[in-house]
Amino acid sequence: MDNSALLSLSPLDGRYQRHTSDLRPFFSEAALMKYRVRVEIEYFIALSELDLPQVSALEADQKDALRAAYREFSDEAANQVKAFEATTNHDVKAIEYLVKDHLTKLGLTEAIEFVHFGLTSQDINNTAVPLSIMESLEAAYFPVLEQVVERIIMLGEEWKEIPMLARTHGQPASPTSLGKELMVFAERIQNQLELMKNIPFSAKFGGATGNFNAHVVAYPDVDWISFANNFVSEKLGLERLQTTTQIEHYDNMAALFDCMRRINTILIDLDRDAWTYISMDYFKQKIKAGEVGSSAMPHKVNPIDFENSEGNFGIANAIFEHLSGKLPISRLQRDLTDSTVLRNVGVPLGHTLIGLKSLLRGLDKLLLNEAKIQGDLEDNWAVAAEAIQTILRRENYPSPYEALRDFTRTNGVMTEELIKQFIDSLDVGDDLKTELNAITPHNYTGVLPF
Repeated sequence: MDNSALLSLSPLDGRYQRHTSDLRPFFSEAALMKYRVRVEIEYFIALSELDLPQVSALEADQKDALRAAYREFSDEAANQVKAFEATTNHDVKAIEYLVKDHLTKLGLTEAIEFVHFGLTSQDINNTAVPLSIMESLEAAYFPVLEQVVERIIMLGEEWKEIPMLARTHGQPASPTSLGKELMVFAERIQNQLELMKNIPFSAKFGGATGNFNAHVVAYPDVDWISFANNFVSEKLGLERLQTTTQIEHYDNMAALFDCMRRINTILIDLDRDAWTYISMDYFKQKIKAGEVGSSAMPHKVNPIDFENSEGNFGIANAIFEHLSGKLPISRLQRDLTDSTVLRNVGVPLGHTLIGLKSLLRGLDKLLLNEAKIQGDLEDNWAVAAEAIQTILRRENYPSPYEALRDFTRTNGVMTEELIKQFIDSLDVGDDLKTELNAITPHNYTGVLPF
């Protein structure tokens, strides 16, 4: 680890940087600059396509040269922005000056004042940020989350025939399938992913207070609403909000963060269940050579991956909750509180990525201890009581629930022998007794939905 990582204030860029580096192209300060330059350049190109008298149509090679400003955005360019910002004390104005400088170098000085024409800072921010979020999810978030779902499904399929004692309220309950219990989490995540992928990535683009005031006063004959709708959707791949203040509503962004928070909550549930099954000895863990579980107790192999995952999902959710609760609220036509908050969008995503990768490591270490699982079933013959009383209900046997309740609660620990003695004592036919005697905790598992 280099000194910059060792001295980093945040573990995202320190201890865990190898897990979060995929987010740097989207949420570092240089990345925000690059996305802002991208919006400014694409907007200038779109204006040139309107055939305004003051802005000549650009040739293809000129467009390519302009786009190089963000496609080849360098550390030198980022430092140039910071130099402009040192004078302007305004981060978006610094971007405007950088783009103007780029136009000057390309000999396009006659149209230089059409950089940032009619816009306010939020027309840039409220397109650059959702664009960075959208592309970060495709590049860094969805692939890892899909790996987690695939791993859960793989284990679910592998262990679907493993009967397991269920526990409701912490007490022995009707047996289930180990694989099915894992598939519960896969289904929950897939449902939320479907919801998430239907949430639009919204953008505000309409001038100082959302009404194209400056655009209309300069060029009243241009259909600026149609222009902006086409620019935002066709050039940026976002969905333009039609009626805004100076900033976007952030309602869809809040919905996105809430959905990501729900997925993290589901995965915390999985982390805790896996941790509990390990503590119950249903799972052993693969041992990595040289790895220490405890600094004091040499025998221990701790479930640290699930614990690390849970902790990082928790931090992520706290920030997601603040983002989704704060961003949709702004005083009158705008205040500045959204600006500083948006700079932290990458933080919960970073902790989420750490959580996902830790969970993957934990799942990869699981070793099934089938003997312990089977032993728990054998020690809990009382769970066959539900099956017996249900069949007796079918046969219209008098008060079967009450009979099983009294029997199981007054005879201590239920064993196979006690259950069979109870069945033999019933005033029913031999065929029915044979059917009841065939029920065991190992085969009373219902039907699998997959």
